[in-house]
Amino acid sequence: MADEALSRMSLSNVSEAIAKRKVSSLEVVRNSLEQLENHASKLNCLARIFPEKALYDAQQADMELASGNSRGSLHGVPLSHKDMFYRNAQITACGSKICEEYKPEVTATVLLKLDQAGALDIGRLNMVEFAYGLTGHNEITGDVRNPWNPEYIPGGSSSGPAAAVASFLSYGSLGSDTGGSIRFPSSCCGLVGMKPTYGRVSRFGAMPLSFSLDHIGPLTRTVEDCALLTNIISGSDTIDTTSALNPETDFLAELESGITGLKIGVPTTYGSGPCGFLDVVHAEVLREMEKSLAVFRSAGAEIVPIPLPESFEICNDLANIIAGAESSSAHANWLKQRADDYGSQTRERLLTGSLFSAIDYLEALKLRKVVLKEFLQTVFTKVDVLHTPVVPIPVPTLAESNIQANPGFIEYLSQLGHCTRPFDYLGLPALSVPAGQTDNGLPTGFQLVAPPFEEALLFRTARAYEKETSWSFPELIFQ
Repeated sequence: MADEALSRMSLSNVSEAIAKRKVSSLEVVRNSLEQLENHASKLNCLARIFPEKALYDAQQADMELASGNSRGSLHGVPLSHKDMFYRNAQITACGSKICEEYKPEVTATVLLKLDQAGALDIGRLNMVEFAYGLTGHNEITGDVRNPWNPEYIPGGSSSGPAAAVASFLSYGSLGSDTGGSIRFPSSCCGLVGMKPTYGRVSRFGAMPLSFSLDHIGPLTRTVEDCALLTNIISGSDTIDTTSALNPETDFLAELESGITGLKIGVPTTYGSGPCGFLDVVHAEVLREMEKSLAVFRSAGAEIVPIPLPESFEICNDLANIIAGAESSSAHANWLKQRADDYGSQTRERLLTGSLFSAIDYLEALKLRKVVLKEFLQTVFTKVDVLHTPVVPIPVPTLAESNIQANPGFIEYLSQLGHCTRPFDYLGLPALSVPAGQTDNGLPTGFQLVAPPFEEALLFRTARAYEKETSWSFPELIFQ
């Protein structure tokens, strides 16, 4: 019988319990497999599991511990990940029909790093087709559902990871973020989600969507767990040409240091009107954001209203040009040979991307450094961290946000990435943090943004908030 209490342990706690031999890796893996088999179908979050290998690996992990050997900080801990991370000779379908039998000949660097830390890779989780969408809809594999209420979207494109982690079917998971695909589902499902600095985490062996914008990062239930996973997967990689040559940082070292005197900036511009970010933010989301700022004040931070540079206004458009051009290029051959095997929304978005001119694409790339330099000078010489929305509206239902069934929702969908996409374009680290619930009972959240390679600062800031608040997860989702 599945042990729900064991499932509800944090990643850090279950890792410690295994290390101290309070529970065996085999017990944890058996429980995780049983939970996935019993409950994942209710959320449509599971793509496939590897039970025989998982049980064998757990037995090996226990034998190693019994002999005094540990491979690392996640020794014997089972994890499942978004179905876009390649492992040699193992199917990686990328939420698609086109790749449903694809077996890569390489293994993703992030998976190898988790292997080295002792984690056990036990399954793959559903996602938006080819990671191209923020809601979680998928015409090929079916829509993933939100654990808080299955009638609502889980967010995308890391929809399966968000649903599985929030419903205690995985202790944590890796996702990808090109326009918000880690932070957006994290906010929808009440999780902590990190989009690291561009180049901080290797993308080798991860399905590409837009090589100039793709980021890899974790989704977890606690700040500590998110910092732990980011620690493990970060670092330079000689086989990833976009990998940054930066010193390694221990994101856990100053996690509990507090934020006394920290300056947190709140944007006063960005958007069509005088309130900037707030132009597109629903009153219920704004209410919870204001509450979070009050918590930061009580924890010792200074809240500083700050205008963003005018050049920031075009980040969304520039990101769309880059993502559109690069994704359509990556899919050019399949679009010619297998166009009917795409879901209609994915196909239309990819075809639209081919309409951008080479001039527009190159200009968008060239402007990136210019806009980033001005942003760093304008914002981070005055504040330490920026505080912004993630999902600007209360989490919508699957039905109302399905463009095929409800074309009127397309206006809202165009706004969904308004708050997240610019930070993919700038390559800045951004952390989604849960912050209460809107009136529909679904989670909402805020994101913290910092200068390049300041992930440790984001984790410390989020942990100070987490300590001052109480957060729970759905109790009755599987009844």
